[in-house]
Amino acid sequence: MTIQAVVFDIGNVLLEWNPERFYDARIGEARRRALFAEVDLIGMNERIDLGAPFEATIMATAEAHPTWQAEIELWHDDWLAMASPLIDHSVRLLRALRSKGIPVHALSNFGVGSFDLAQRTYDVLTEFDVTIISGDLKAQKPDAPIYEAMEAATGLDRGALLFTDDRLDNIQAADARGWRTHLFDGPEGWADRLVTEGLLTAQEAV
Repeated sequence: MTIQAVVFDIGNVLLEWNPERFYDARIGEARRRALFAEVDLIGMNERIDLGAPFEATIMATAEAHPTWQAEIELWHDDWLAMASPLIDHSVRLLRALRSKGIPVHALSNFGVGSFDLAQRTYDVLTEFDVTIISGDLKAQKPDAPIYEAMEAATGLDRGALLFTDDRLDNIQAADARGWRTHLFDGPEGWADRLVTEGLLTAQEAV
């Protein structure tokens, strides 16, 4: 079946997302390890990805852990430094696809408030034909409803979707539905896949 649309994850595909690196730079690795051991920041972020309010959720977590309050508040106050930089080659690939009239969609675990901030900062995140984020849907990858939402929004056969994501569990869930997939481990490999599928030429994929 011919690929008729390309679906991008966002975090670590178009935009680097590494909270540990951010905190290592701000408070040092040892304190970061202590913080992450004492406070479930990943769980906090998952709640945001499932629709909990961005600022209120972080501030409530900070208030519940006064020893780490200032550090936790950085998750909100300096979020853009945490969600950076753009992966420039991936952005070029997305725009090359769009320039050829190939629909490009987003399917991402992302909070509503944080995604709004990201869109106002990174123009590329406003350029999708269909955007489905978990915070709006209150369902996240790798659970079925978020994939079902993309299928319904595009109206395409599952085998016509080519999806890239950096997490194997998300890729496996799409595979099980009949999507075509690429486990993202860097933009060079993704570029090669797009060329192999005939969506871009080697020159366009640079």
